Amino acid sequence: MRFTFAAMPLINWGEIIFFTFAAITAVQLFYYGWFFSRIAFFKPRQKTKTQHHPVSVIVCARDEDENLARNLPGLLVQSYPSTYEVVVVNDNSLDDSKYILQELKKTFKSLQVVELTQEAVHIQGKKYPLSIGIREAKHEVLLLTDADCVPASEYWVEKMQDGYSDDTEIVLGYGAYHKKKGLLNKLIRFETFHTALQYLSYALAGIPYMGVGRNLSYRKNLFFKTKGFSSINHIPSGDDDLFVNKTAGQHNTAVVIDPDAVTRSIPKTTWAGWLRQKARHYTTARYYKGKHKFLLGLYFITQFLYYPLLAAGFVFFDWKYVLGVFGIRFLFQGYILYKSMKKMGEQDLWPWYLFLDMWMFFYYIIFAPALWRKPRKGW
Repeated sequence: MRFTFAAMPLINWGEIIFFTFAAITAVQLFYYGWFFSRIAFFKPRQKTKTQHHPVSVIVCARDEDENLARNLPGLLVQSYPSTYEVVVVNDNSLDDSKYILQELKKTFKSLQVVELTQEAVHIQGKKYPLSIGIREAKHEVLLLTDADCVPASEYWVEKMQDGYSDDTEIVLGYGAYHKKKGLLNKLIRFETFHTALQYLSYALAGIPYMGVGRNLSYRKNLFFKTKGFSSINHIPSGDDDLFVNKTAGQHNTAVVIDPDAVTRSIPKTTWAGWLRQKARHYTTARYYKGKHKFLLGLYFITQFLYYPLLAAGFVFFDWKYVLGVFGIRFLFQGYILYKSMKKMGEQDLWPWYLFLDMWMFFYYIIFAPALWRKPRKGW
């Protein structure tokens, strides 16, 4: 008896690569169309009434004498028609911070200084000094920033508090970096913009998941009714993003996107310094809610695979079809990024956007291990 076998069809790897690339491109277009376009076409909500809430600006500092001398006057000379104070928590500094604050207090009566001389036991990071600052704050609306930050304008306090309505408990702002020469500065600023593009657009879509302590506001009552940082005191970081992740919702969170409402920090000047900073920041992502990790993870995976599959498609499939799919994303992405960068004051990065987008592949390789690494103590 003779047996005959039907010829087994050969696997067409070129088609598999192409259709996988097309599917990943479709997911990327969804993120740009559904989420990121909300930044590109952002318009502030029209209000029926304007309020100027009394505001407490809170800054925690440890050994930040130079930054306090350089940046604190920018917080103290804000043009604001209502009452505001600046509360600086000097957390066990060993430098000249105490004396700089004493001199500034002679000139600026709105400056309140809280001196901490003992470390908190079993509370890591800056959560304890920040909690003390919130407790000492006189006003309901809190506006947080860091000692190395300076407002982009004298209207920062006014613009950020204007994000509040009757139901608002959290207002998210953009914490950017100063523009400097060099490739590292562009990479730092693009990564910061890219992160803000995500958390601000998610909030506009009703899915807020984080904020940054360089430019973040919330109500004092929200802090105390949710027991502050009690559930995350064991984690060194997270006083900004994890607190927002825990307390923010569709109806209690607002976003302010305005050139006058930006804060700017001094960026790292060495690769090693930047790598340490970002690795520390990413250790908190594992604690996000499940839906946030899914959305962020899906975007991360598709962006990570996009350029390797693009290269493989050119090699193993008809380049004209691959180029067509690439062109669709390239044009749509460029349009959304141009309008978003213009809204957020980062338009000088736009001519570099293709290179910077490709760089993100290597960025993910470098920082992905931080998602599983044990957080470093201290702040």
